[in-house]
Amino acid sequence: MVGSKKHSTEEETQETPRFQQKTLTAPAPFADETSCQCQAPHEKLTIAQARRGTPVDRPVRVYADGIFDLFHAGHARALMQAKTLFPNSYLLVGVCSDDLTHKFKGFTVMNETERYEALRHCRYVDEVIRDAPWTLTPEFLEKHKIDFVAHDDIPYSSAGSDDVYKHIKEAGMFVPTQRTEGISTSDIITRIVRDYDVYARRNLQRGYTAKELNVSFINEKKYRFQNQVDKMKEKVKNVEEKSKEFVYKVEEKSHDLIQKWEEKSREFIGNFLELFGPDGAWKQMFQERSGRMLQAFSPRQSPNSSPTRGRSPSRSPSPPWVINKTSPPSSPKAASASLSSMSEGDEDEK
Repeated sequence: MVGSKKHSTEEETQETPRFQQKTLTAPAPFADETSCQCQAPHEKLTIAQARRGTPVDRPVRVYADGIFDLFHAGHARALMQAKTLFPNSYLLVGVCSDDLTHKFKGFTVMNETERYEALRHCRYVDEVIRDAPWTLTPEFLEKHKIDFVAHDDIPYSSAGSDDVYKHIKEAGMFVPTQRTEGISTSDIITRIVRDYDVYARRNLQRGYTAKELNVSFINEKKYRFQNQVDKMKEKVKNVEEKSKEFVYKVEEKSHDLIQKWEEKSREFIGNFLELFGPDGAWKQMFQERSGRMLQAFSPRQSPNSSPTRGRSPSRSPSPPWVINKTSPPSSPKAASASLSSMSEGDEDEK
């Protein structure tokens, strides 16, 4: 399988026309430096025939022309459409010279040599025609064996004509392409003119002289001063960004510290309440120690083993023979009364 695949690849490479290989490995050639690549007799094709496909040695020769100043994506997309109009096509691109362009359209940013080279390095271009005519003539079409002309369908009024492609459309050789909205050479130039001061200041900063930029002495000083101001603004902006970053880091660390402090505080408060709260361990321990101290300091009560019979527990009875020496009887009657009471007490005890 590998050998057969390699053999088929070699056959395809041999069958591939020479002009297609050049566009992939080298810049597209100029038309005046090479002969026409179409080897088969040039027979007129219809659009239907071209879309069905042609033999390998008879590609459909499509022509697209323009100024291509400040070559951009809109130009490339137009050429891509022209290249892919038909299955087998060969794209020729005509580029007008500076003299012709300045005469009919106006001044260009890029000179003709730069514009030629820009087209040579576009991947869709097979051949570049320098100093292309403004209006296509039958002689020009025949010389380059052009089958169809590709361009956007908007009437292009120029050189005293309402549409320079009118005779091409009438001959059935015109194939329209679509314009890319939002980008054109005029748009790019408009942006440069609108932001002229910005670009002049940038180029002065990059080393271009005021003479090269066609800038007056006063404007040069103004632009250089504005550049210095912008540098200061940039420094201040960098300092502010670094300050914000530092503050953010501090806030983040502060948040972490506060969160940790809250966790430790809750843990400390919980431990404190567990120890000193209403039902804490300290209260229970204090109560136990208080009870022990009360038991240690208070005497034991004597047991009540003898009946009192109405006697006062706080007073002990005196023996009958003890006579109160401190208060002698004041009269014989009192003495006899005390003796009679003592005798009654003895009888009761008996």
